[in-house]
Amino acid sequence: MTSPAARVPRHIAIIMDGNGRWAQQRHRPRIIGHRAGARAVKSCVEFCLDNGVPALTLFAFSSENWNRPSDEVGGLMKLFLGALEREVDELHRLGARLRFIGERARFAPEILARMQAAESLTAGNARLQLSIAASYGGRQDIAQAARALAEEVAAGRLRADQIDESAISARVALADLPPPDLFIRTGGEQRISNFLLWQLAYSEFHFTETLWPDFDDAALDAAIASYRTRERRFGRTSEQLLAAVPGVAPPQADADA
Repeated sequence: MTSPAARVPRHIAIIMDGNGRWAQQRHRPRIIGHRAGARAVKSCVEFCLDNGVPALTLFAFSSENWNRPSDEVGGLMKLFLGALEREVDELHRLGARLRFIGERARFAPEILARMQAAESLTAGNARLQLSIAASYGGRQDIAQAARALAEEVAAGRLRADQIDESAISARVALADLPPPDLFIRTGGEQRISNFLLWQLAYSEFHFTETLWPDFDDAALDAAIASYRTRERRFGRTSEQLLAAVPGVAPPQADADA
């Protein structure tokens, strides 16, 4: 059973995997794959804007990615800076709010200034909440929330017995957005790689062999079509879900049951 509210995910989160392999298949440097991946990002954002998806979170650069070869990291930073220079005005014109989640301290001052300027420029927009996870790790995110709670307890603003799931949820990244309804990973791997560990608890997962630069509108539409077929029970039974839908009678149990 698919409810009308489930037809369009409120929030899509994507691990954009496969840029390097896409380039290798074409005997090109890995940075060429990342450039092609940047074009796929633009297409994905436009799809969400056109199809009424309210929130999109993209895993651009993990906290572990700093360990990649220095020339690749340097190329990625140049690409990141170029995208900030080229695309932010258009995102603002389209009504998208841009934000960044992750540990910012390792970014160069020039990039950090561009990130802050982009957030400030688009802060009032509401058509699409576009979040870029950069230098982000899910464990790091939860640890930061734990530190914030510990500080509040130490300061006497919170009791230890008041710490529950909602208290943690309020302090992890993207706390003001609904949790992702749909998580997508391209490139064939079937793991979440330290991405939004807390927020993905009840997300529907969609894995595809398609490499990120080839992930086009048809591929995203197929992922959403798969999501629409899922029965999201959140711990309840199918019968309970049916009973909650007005005008739909739940199935009758057998007399001998």
